[in-house]
Amino acid sequence: MHATTPSSSHLLNRRSFLGTTLHGLGGMALAHLLARDGLLGAPSPVRPLIDPSNPYAARQPHFEPRAKRCLVIFVSGALSHVDTFDYKPELVKRHDTPMPASEKLITFQGENGNLIKPLWDFKPRGKSGKMMSDLLPNIAEHADDLCFIHSMTGKSNTHGPAENQMSTGFTLDGFPGMGSWATYALGSENQDLPAFVAIPDPRGVPQIGPRHWASGFLPAAFQGTSFNADRPIPHLARPASISQGAETSTRDFLNLINQRHLAQHAGDSELSARIASYELAARMQIAASEVSDFSSESAATRKLYGMDDPNTSKAGFAKNCVLARRLLERGVRFVQLFNGSYAMGEGVGNWDGHKAIATQYPAHANILDQPCAALLKDLKARGLMDDTLVAFVTEFGRMPTFQKNANGRDHNPKGFTVWLTGAGVKKAHSHGATDDFGHQAVQDVTTIYDLHATMLHILGLDHERLSFYHNGIERRLTDVHGHVIKPVLA
Repeated sequence: MHATTPSSSHLLNRRSFLGTTLHGLGGMALAHLLARDGLLGAPSPVRPLIDPSNPYAARQPHFEPRAKRCLVIFVSGALSHVDTFDYKPELVKRHDTPMPASEKLITFQGENGNLIKPLWDFKPRGKSGKMMSDLLPNIAEHADDLCFIHSMTGKSNTHGPAENQMSTGFTLDGFPGMGSWATYALGSENQDLPAFVAIPDPRGVPQIGPRHWASGFLPAAFQGTSFNADRPIPHLARPASISQGAETSTRDFLNLINQRHLAQHAGDSELSARIASYELAARMQIAASEVSDFSSESAATRKLYGMDDPNTSKAGFAKNCVLARRLLERGVRFVQLFNGSYAMGEGVGNWDGHKAIATQYPAHANILDQPCAALLKDLKARGLMDDTLVAFVTEFGRMPTFQKNANGRDHNPKGFTVWLTGAGVKKAHSHGATDDFGHQAVQDVTTIYDLHATMLHILGLDHERLSFYHNGIERRLTDVHGHVIKPVLA
């Protein structure tokens, strides 16, 4: 054997080559076994296989889901947690005194004054004895079914960016809403209605408007469709000059032409997708008209929700709640229901209680409380809670202090409350806590990323594996953050 020269010492001999190859094969086998058993640390992103000719076809989740569909009730304007769901005896005890270690505390609108106790009394509710305030007494009746997260935190104290984060995961514009992510991953069980429906408040849209339900960089098919009970999808009605028979014959003839054209261009996915979208629009013309027709709703249901209330804003929101139930029971995958509008100004049509919380909040509560509670009761009575996740959210909380020289509370993203109910979550459960005054989350602190990860998990989706490649980045609803809040899972 010749001695190896320095210039050739880097070359593999036959024995080294075979040994290295065997090590590589063993590594590949180990990786396969670890992947099979779910033991690899970072699973690769997964993009669902979507047929362009049927983008809303139901798709398999990553694992067995706890819920098939999701309802998000978004209370815009930032509902005060310390006046509703987060009971703080110390706040009552230290009413109208300075908050410790808060000298010259500056928040969104400026300097804060003294601690102010809840403006509505808290009482124990249900068998669980959960303390909830008299501001929302009808929702409080459902205390034994609710799962509270008292330690939620957000990244912004400004309404627009905070609304963005709660609905899209990012404070910046241009990202898909959570409903778009869910329908991109799972499709829909109803092929005659949109997979994702947004229902704005009858008084108008929230501050960021359609960005709540935009599809961002996801395919446009997964953008939410916006309509409400008072403003159904426009242009659905057949013109009076065209008879039902003429319309049916025209559709049949058009379908014949489309199918012949598609046969001549077999494999053209864009053409088949375009034809599919037109056919969906035709089916929606019938289905969407039916879902917005409340004539079949009983007098008892109308009374339960308050659909005929003399307060037109309350009656309008009640009808929206009925619409949400009708969409869910027809298999719509994701419904986002809004309470509160910014068109009317600060605190007038929304929960942004800076200056006159004592007079503004009861008016908002009258609109929200009965219809929302009725929706929960109706979903439960119809068995829909067995496979529907409901999330009640707001963009951030409010301060335990009043603003200096004002009678309201400033913005507070450092600790606030959201709640879940329905499929997949514990009942009569409270997770996390804010400090003695409700100012900052201090126990089991959670983020909006965690909330989104948990919601996707309940729908059978791993938030780390659901992605879309955009501008050189694998984008996720949870960005690069988020953990499933396991203690809230049933």
